[in-house]
Amino acid sequence: MVATPDLKPSPLTRLHDRGQAVWLDFLDRRFLKDGSFRKLIAEDGITGVTSNPSIFEKALSDAEAYDADLRAALEHGEPDAQELYEGLALADIRAAAADLKPVYDRLDGKDGYASFEVSPYLANDTDETIAEARRLWKRVDAPNLMIKVPGTAAGVPAIAELTADGINVNVTLLFARETYQAVAIAFLEGLEQRVDRGEPIDRIASVASFFVSRIDSAIDKTIDARIQAGDKEAPALRALRGKVAIANAKLAYVWYLELIDSARWKRLEAKGAMPQRLLWASTGVKDPSFPETLYVDTLIGADTINTMPLKTLEAFREHGTVGQTLTSDLLGAQKILDEVEQLGLDLPGVTSALVDDGVKKFADAADALLGALATKRAMMLRERSVR
Repeated sequence: MVATPDLKPSPLTRLHDRGQAVWLDFLDRRFLKDGSFRKLIAEDGITGVTSNPSIFEKALSDAEAYDADLRAALEHGEPDAQELYEGLALADIRAAAADLKPVYDRLDGKDGYASFEVSPYLANDTDETIAEARRLWKRVDAPNLMIKVPGTAAGVPAIAELTADGINVNVTLLFARETYQAVAIAFLEGLEQRVDRGEPIDRIASVASFFVSRIDSAIDKTIDARIQAGDKEAPALRALRGKVAIANAKLAYVWYLELIDSARWKRLEAKGAMPQRLLWASTGVKDPSFPETLYVDTLIGADTINTMPLKTLEAFREHGTVGQTLTSDLLGAQKILDEVEQLGLDLPGVTSALVDDGVKKFADAADALLGALATKRAMMLRERSVR
């Protein structure tokens, strides 16, 4: 995407010149209402927003922002906690999508998306994921909505089916390159089904959200434990800290470039298909010894997205380093992953465990959120009964 002339010059806005979009990994009612999100769009060129159960759990703890709507919903019936959550969260998603609609229109559907996740409780059920995604797509009714589907084994066939439906899909919780490849092929299969039925494919967008920092957090924990235990490979292990996730992402991008150069993709592109862009998620630094812009500086490349927590976005705006880093030193990236294997750090085992852990974290956040809403609901109904 090319930056518009009125954007303030900064490392953040210069990412557009490198072909990388910037999305915000944060959303809440107050941020939407006070115009802060619109300001990021206007001044920093933000072209999308992502949400998940953890983000909404934190957002809905703001009583001042949401309690009035909760009371209003309960005045018109007695919806349960799940219905209350959906009503509040989808109102925020619609508002964010409306703020991004001018971007979507200006870029002819190539960007400007707001993402909302299917229930994490459905992560291992293909049919239920498809049904939930279809229901949410109809309920929000915005062309620049993306439905987030986890990159689990059950999620892969759902991605093909939903793409064939014409639904924009954000595939989340991707860690392993092999899983990403399966997801990308599922996207192509969905487009091909539409072509076979004579249906258009030129307005269907998708992203593959590759989680980054969580890989290093897991690998580095093992590295530190082995160094602490006096491992004879300590120097080689220490040299890998904070580098494995970046190398993994770079090689995923290499495969993406090969895919979009394939005859199979070219046939779809000729019919107007937009590529499923790689999106770098979990780009906030969790290790304070690393530079706070590490997972932005090192993953800059064309036709990609970096979805940043607000703190990371602000840090990169101030002192990020802009270069075409995603395709730099690819031999070095392969060497890092070769060393990971030689040192027995079990990257496949780590990425598999991270998918399960990610699903659990989102489910735990949903549990906490629904529990808090149930408590508020009961309190408000009691208040209403004594009036």
